[in-house]
Amino acid sequence: MRHLEDDDLTSEQQLLRENVARFMEREVRPTVAEFEARGEFDWTLPARLAEFGYLGGFLPEDQGGYGLSYMDFAVLMEEAGYQWHSLRAILNTMNMAALMIARLGTPQQKEKYLAPLLAGQLRVWVGITEPNHGSDVAGIETRAVQEGGHWIINGSKLWITNGAIAELGILMAKTAGRPGEPDGITAFLVDSRETAFEKRRVHTMVLRATTTSELSFQDMRIPQANVLGEVGNGLKNILLALSFGRLSVAAGAVGAAQAAFDLSVEYAKTRRQFGAPIGSYQLVQKMVVDMQVRTEAARQLVRRAARTLDRGRPGRMACSIAKLYSAQAAHEVADLALQVHGGMGYSADYPIERIFRDTRGAVIPEGTTEIQTLIIGRELLGISAFGADRD
Repeated sequence: MRHLEDDDLTSEQQLLRENVARFMEREVRPTVAEFEARGEFDWTLPARLAEFGYLGGFLPEDQGGYGLSYMDFAVLMEEAGYQWHSLRAILNTMNMAALMIARLGTPQQKEKYLAPLLAGQLRVWVGITEPNHGSDVAGIETRAVQEGGHWIINGSKLWITNGAIAELGILMAKTAGRPGEPDGITAFLVDSRETAFEKRRVHTMVLRATTTSELSFQDMRIPQANVLGEVGNGLKNILLALSFGRLSVAAGAVGAAQAAFDLSVEYAKTRRQFGAPIGSYQLVQKMVVDMQVRTEAARQLVRRAARTLDRGRPGRMACSIAKLYSAQAAHEVADLALQVHGGMGYSADYPIERIFRDTRGAVIPEGTTEIQTLIIGRELLGISAFGADRD
């Protein structure tokens, strides 16, 4: 097993990391290639990982969590990203949903949905992105109109993880504001066991096991009891979940970078060309060193963001910096790893090909590289570059 000692971690965090790494190495790594080839996810994993705190472990104990710190959770997500980026992505979606239901849900909603979600018994999607709106969350076009005791929803969502297979979704839709006030965004719980809508799987280059989907809603009826949080206040709720999601994406990217680095070090030691290990050549050593520097720098930015959240601060800039750098660095590391592996790196029989694809995908969700740059610029200068926010 790889070297796991880490002076930055407490003894409890180190033990958590070692236990999770052993489980992942034994139970996850041997099956990844098979599930990837089928384009399917191992849905036994969430329940089996719940004991480590992977499902809502950051929630307080009275809400079904373990009271883990954000630093603890960053360690967990790094280990998930190390083994399988699709696993990290699905856990991220489940935890964003758990966070929103725990903080915004009614007692009835929590009883019906949060407990089975935290037990790994409920698949879930979060519907924000649309065909015409990804980064511009405030501009989403899906609309919900109240009619008696129901809401009538029309619109569509795209690039939705788990969308075509999940039992539960959290859907963001525009709702009319009070007279003289702008329209707001509202979150709705969509139970596919009770409500019908169109679902279509979208096959992608990255995260092939996550059932990326397009969802269409035509006069879909949602009961009033399924409104999550306050009507019209959903944008703030999205931003709450996105900072957490950015930390998760960044931590998973660090794990993927570490995996690419470890594979490359082993390959450079054992692969021989011109009568010597390729690791003995200066240019290969330069690539390996660059990989290590990028991985370690990304890890420290992730941990800085986690500490910021643990101190009770919003952490918008810290999480955006971590996500911006880590996602880019992970793909740069994967690119170098592919170069170290040469032709072997292209083969779908080896992990580098998958890591290369999946790290490229990580620069987009939870806000693209460009959006993270604008968020950080706004925090630094106090001046927004987003068109709708300009004076």
